[in-house]
Amino acid sequence: MISAPFDEHRDVVRPEWIDANGHLNMGYYVVAFDRATDAWLDHIGLTASERERSGATTFTLESHVNYLREVREAAPLRFTTRLIAFDSKRIHYFHEMHHATEGFLAATNELMSLHVNLAKRRAAPMAADVLVRLGDVLTLHETLPVPDQVGRRIGL
Repeated sequence: MISAPFDEHRDVVRPEWIDANGHLNMGYYVVAFDRATDAWLDHIGLTASERERSGATTFTLESHVNYLREVREAAPLRFTTRLIAFDSKRIHYFHEMHHATEGFLAATNELMSLHVNLAKRRAAPMAADVLVRLGDVLTLHETLPVPDQVGRRIGL
């Protein structure tokens, strides 16, 4: 089943993620997004068993986080993910972190991941079935509006 956007990962803001300002520490936004990435990779076929079979995994090449609204301890989080683009070795995707009960968009995370052969520590093509799955996902995700934060640059 392919959804647009992918909308299965949930989490909660843990007490150890809170900073001196009483809200989610900026580094833990990345931790929470990383957990969402794990769910996303499973969804597209880059599961633990596939990583073991192929001897390959993904490395993050680039990541952009936009902190839009604070979340506090025990806040329930809902993550959505959409595929922006891919080729045989790279995946460009975008997460949104929402407060799960209040509904507001708290943060976004845009990522570029590289498929890597762990023995050689070099880029390697993904398996054919994963590429087919990505193609199917992209066909559906391309119908979604592009979020404002995709492709943003930092500046004044």
